[in-house]
Amino acid sequence: MILHADLDSFYASVEQRDDPALRGRPVLVGGGVVLAASYEAKAFGVRTPMALSRARALCPQAIVVPPRMSAYAEASRRVFEIFDDTTPIVEPLSIDEAFLDVDGLRRIRGGPVEIAQRLRADVRERAGLPITVGVAGTKFLAKVASGAGKPDGLLVVPPGEELAFLHPLPVEKLWGVGPVTAAKLRERQIHTVGHVARIGEAALVSMLGAHAGRHLHALAHNRDPRRVDTGHRRGSIGAQCALGAGSRRDGSHSEEHVVATLAALVDRVTRRMRRAHRAGRTVTLRLRFADFSRATRSRSLLKATMGTEAILRTAESLLREARPLIAERGLTLVGVAVSNLDGEGNVQLELPFGSAATNPGRPDSGTLHSGGLDSGGLASDGLDAAVDRVRDRFGAGALRRAAMIGRDLSPSVPLLSD
Repeated sequence: MILHADLDSFYASVEQRDDPALRGRPVLVGGGVVLAASYEAKAFGVRTPMALSRARALCPQAIVVPPRMSAYAEASRRVFEIFDDTTPIVEPLSIDEAFLDVDGLRRIRGGPVEIAQRLRADVRERAGLPITVGVAGTKFLAKVASGAGKPDGLLVVPPGEELAFLHPLPVEKLWGVGPVTAAKLRERQIHTVGHVARIGEAALVSMLGAHAGRHLHALAHNRDPRRVDTGHRRGSIGAQCALGAGSRRDGSHSEEHVVATLAALVDRVTRRMRRAHRAGRTVTLRLRFADFSRATRSRSLLKATMGTEAILRTAESLLREARPLIAERGLTLVGVAVSNLDGEGNVQLELPFGSAATNPGRPDSGTLHSGGLDSGGLASDGLDAAVDRVRDRFGAGALRRAAMIGRDLSPSVPLLSD
């Protein structure tokens, strides 16, 4: 049996825990956008990542508090200590949720329901936070159960009753079913998981493609052979920033501001990559527009890198290609991620042909470009290392790009280890 443990409205719950005046009241955590909303605020229709102005219109009595990332990181650390005290087989999903395999603990800790009850009590007592736990025989169903059991609940799907619980649920409960896939299914009068289960695999493949069709057919029959994996590493490293209201009359953002923000995000991402010794090949630009629609643009490099210059150059190129879409829809969030990560951080070194080391007479040898020193490779790597040492010693804010002076990047959210 598998437990999926998920803290309820994590940031907002930490704020209510630390300030008794906020308990039982609608609380919003954020600045330009809502990062978290208490269940009292969610009752008015507030969701994340909704613009704060929209959230205030829905819930005028809401109390807005600024995020305290260090407090959330400490709360997460305390909760994961409780997870580790419960079972040695823990698979973190984010800073506020994890899978726990408790199947082998019956002799020493009791059955899965008893363990789940004790876990909820321990998190409440030792961390002061509410947590919902779903218990089922597969990871997929345990996560669905915890979602259905919120807030501050325990939902158990007993063996033999899995399909009776699963089939009445809407198709959106299946992993991998987003708005586009849900619309395709509903056009064909497929509204519930049970409807998906009654369709043959071949029909789903013809509708959605081979991978998605087989995947949904298996989940609709609760076939999920994955084990709780304690050694899983992050598949991508990324960062994003909500832009808030623009400085122009129409509320849009200048290209200079977006480019500067993107460069600061790349600095944040590549520093994390170097600290984790992980190089990557695929750069993805993430955009969210004023109508809350999203778009991504990706490009793969010839070789893996963790260098700021190479990744920034690629991200800026993707941003230029997206200019028509941004001008049409208005930009509210920009993000960048690097995937296809090398687990050992292996990077193919380059001989500095064409750099200042081999051609000292070049007019531009050693000159500073937008992403770093001359792009021969060695100078840029040396610059990255020097910048990392300064930030490690004096803090991330000790050194910043000139374009970011007078501009604030949203604080880095607490993350699991890279």
